[in-house]
Amino acid sequence: MSIDRNLPGGPDGLVNEAPDVRDATDTPLPGTEDAGVGGIGPTGRPMPSFPMPAPLDSHGPARVIAMCNQKGGVGKTTTTINLGAALAELGRRVLLVDFDPQGALSVGLGVRPNDLDVTIYNLLTERGHDVRQVIQTTRTENLDLIPANIDLSAAEVQLVGEVAREQILARALRPVLDDYDVIIIDCQPSLGLLTVNALTAAHGVIIPLECEFFAMRGVALLVETIEKITDRLNPRLQVDGILATMYDGRTLHSREVVKSVVDHFGERVFHTVISRTVKFPDATLAAEPITSYASAHGAAAAYRQLARELIARGGAA
Repeated sequence: MSIDRNLPGGPDGLVNEAPDVRDATDTPLPGTEDAGVGGIGPTGRPMPSFPMPAPLDSHGPARVIAMCNQKGGVGKTTTTINLGAALAELGRRVLLVDFDPQGALSVGLGVRPNDLDVTIYNLLTERGHDVRQVIQTTRTENLDLIPANIDLSAAEVQLVGEVAREQILARALRPVLDDYDVIIIDCQPSLGLLTVNALTAAHGVIIPLECEFFAMRGVALLVETIEKITDRLNPRLQVDGILATMYDGRTLHSREVVKSVVDHFGERVFHTVISRTVKFPDATLAAEPITSYASAHGAAAAYRQLARELIARGGAA
């Protein structure tokens, strides 16, 4: 058998030159290539300008935001960490509240919640605790955390018989409202009493929505729940926005889901979308926000844009 001498790398057919490997920061995430101000963005609408906000002269009172969707795995915790870090980069003092018994938010910021004696659970169920003693500082400047662990799963049962049980979280957070500019509550994937507490304490709700049709089915139920809480418990509550996550513009499915959400909810949908990327689990393993773990990556740029968009919409100071 003759050997094709024209094979790359010589007669043995082996490639001797190293492949052209570019840093991930050189290439935009699929489907999120910068459209430029006025160009058509991933949501099918003209992309507005989100300018850098002015520095704050003082801090507080905080605007409380619930990160909520009863479906799991849609990016609530990832968005809480990275949006919080992006707001902190802009000089805002941010407090994150882990309100999920899985404690993923705490772990994602380098805290070992199972080693703690006092968490959000104790603030809800026991008297005599100072919320400031429960707050943990993180490695990110201006970003603090109230941690949670599996103990929180017992809180729903214990709070059932309490007077004003829907307002217990709001009472627990009240002493530190003037210390922060933004408080973000990472809700568990359910519409139980803990989530009702978060919505009662909040001024606004951000709904992360995976770009997948099954994820859309529960949004109408969530919006209905929010309307009931607005009517009965918290008249100031409003939907700050619906955030498309795990987006891949190369697939027709992702594009159709985003179009359907925009058709139904209109301007409630953020212009910013968050793409699917391996950098998010990598950052979680490193217990860092994406904004510090891979500062130049497109995913970090997306969350920085989301922070500016939220401020431009009046959802944060």
